[in-house]
Amino acid sequence: MARSIKKHRSKAGLAPGTLVHVGEQLVDSARITVMNYDPDNCREEQLKSIEAAGEYRKADGTTWLNIDGLHQVEIIEKIGQIYDLHPLLLEDILNTNQRPKVEQFDNCIFAVVKMISYDDQKQCIQSEQVSFVLVENHVISFQERVGDVFGPVRDRIQNTRWRIRKLGADYLFYALVDSIVDYYFTVLDKIAERIEVLQDEVTLEPTEKTIQKIHELKREMLFFRRAVSPIREMVNSLQRDESKLISDATRIYLRDVYDHTIQVTEAIETYREMIGGLHDTYLSSISNRMNAVMKVLTIIATIFIPLTFVAGIYGMNFDYMPELHWRWSYPAVWIVMAAMFVVMMLYFKKKKWL
Repeated sequence: MARSIKKHRSKAGLAPGTLVHVGEQLVDSARITVMNYDPDNCREEQLKSIEAAGEYRKADGTTWLNIDGLHQVEIIEKIGQIYDLHPLLLEDILNTNQRPKVEQFDNCIFAVVKMISYDDQKQCIQSEQVSFVLVENHVISFQERVGDVFGPVRDRIQNTRWRIRKLGADYLFYALVDSIVDYYFTVLDKIAERIEVLQDEVTLEPTEKTIQKIHELKREMLFFRRAVSPIREMVNSLQRDESKLISDATRIYLRDVYDHTIQVTEAIETYREMIGGLHDTYLSSISNRMNAVMKVLTIIATIFIPLTFVAGIYGMNFDYMPELHWRWSYPAVWIVMAAMFVVMMLYFKKKKWL
């Protein structure tokens, strides 16, 4: 995060539209893949250079161009030249700290979405910025690293029986955004499992690490909320805007994405409340354990106070204490002290303090 801020600061004073990569380099070199399809044919290949993408600019059917890795600015600049993209749009693609949004240009629609995944080893969520550019018959996607949640979309494109092969680039754009939103539910399931584990841990045996886990989960859910909440506004804008690049048929599917974003947002809010409840439960549990310890110590102190009083009386060095010269005084004192202990224990049990 600090490196990204430093890079962003280095852009100060530059002209608008200056192409500078802001973010971390997550791959050694950019990977460019393209899929071109129509109802009868499907072609997929990995391009060796960005210049080869120009051959698909006027290709028939629908073309999906995907770039993994954003640090090579010259590739983004070349794509901008091929598809006649606005410099400010290219600048936003290279800035990986963008808030999810959608913007309308004369010849394209530009959208930024956060792709959330879950790392099972580190037990945390990870985020990656994905940018989409929808132009006539083309969808261009930009990712920070290799690997995504678009596998089911690729499978549907390769299978002729799926509807996606018969529809245009706007439906492909919808399908890609929908895949990202649907994967949010998978991440939410992982978070729900963590919450269940923490609930058991807080109830049975809370430790200092437990509260650390709760705070980490709270931060992750706050980040998750910031990444997801703007998407609802973005999808709603796509439904309402009368762009020629999105057909009325595709807007119906966008309503489904809108519903999913609402469900995800509500689930996030619910989990945040549950995590807040875990924090309160942890404090209550620690307080109860402390009260139990104090209760035991108080009972022990209460028992020994009268015994200490008796021992203190007979520990005084007075010459004229009649019990000092009595033969059975020592066992008598023990009997009195034992009787006091038994009476007090019976009283505590009757009061249900034990």
